[in-house]
Amino acid sequence: MATSLQSPAYRDAITVIVKARQRAGLTQQRVADRLGKPQSWIAKIEGCERRLDLTEFIAIAHAMEIDPAMLFAEVLKAQS
Repeated sequence: MATSLQSPAYRDAITVIVKARQRAGLTQQRVADRLGKPQSWIAKIEGCERRLDLTEFIAIAHAMEIDPAMLFAEVLKAQS
């Protein structure tokens, strides 16, 4: 059985977040700077090496200046 980091649903969620960051014209470094985190922290999330929790999801959305509810709706749509 695949771990939750390897599940298709989790990968789909991360893909939505990555595409949203790219649409916003932001680099991993810029998002990390806004969060006070190293760029590698974002890279590990986007590479499915580190699990993203709900509060981090919200913080990342805010750092990208995206409404977390709208971003979550995109995640749900990608998984339906």
